Amino acid sequence: MKSKKNIVLIGMMGSGKSSIGKILSKKLNINFIDIDQKIEENEDLNISDIFKEYGENYFRKVEEKISLQYLKSDNSVISLGGGGFINRSIRKLSFKTCISFWLNWKNETIVNRIYKSKKRPLVMRLSRDQISNLIRERSKIYELSDYKINCEKLDKIQIINKIKYIYENN
Repeated sequence: MKSKKNIVLIGMMGSGKSSIGKILSKKLNINFIDIDQKIEENEDLNISDIFKEYGENYFRKVEEKISLQYLKSDNSVISLGGGGFINRSIRKLSFKTCISFWLNWKNETIVNRIYKSKKRPLVMRLSRDQISNLIRERSKIYELSDYKINCEKLDKIQIINKIKYIYENN
């Protein structure tokens, strides 16, 4: 009945990967791993400070190392950072060890959630149009996921139940 693969949640920052992942893992009675949280624990800094002090390239190297480590876990729901799935190595291992779910929202919804966010260094200085462009670019890669969940008209529980159903019947 239960799939042996992990669940990996992908999508833009602000798409709900962490909050949905936490609840989903409890419903499935499996581990929850938030890659952004693991990066912060590993570096003993929040992501904004990592970007500020070391830059995006450094962050992406740490993100790759930690993501690859945790994607090899068993019985887990894994929330990748918004840019994680863009990395070819992370994506390749995700396909091998996980069932991937893209939490897809309208661009406008994501822009409204993350615009002017102090916690999201990649978009802090971007205009609404620039954020929309980033979403469009990343969506080309997110579309490679195993499953696309159109979240716009669903509440959290409906999203979770949809993922849970697919996972248990895979």
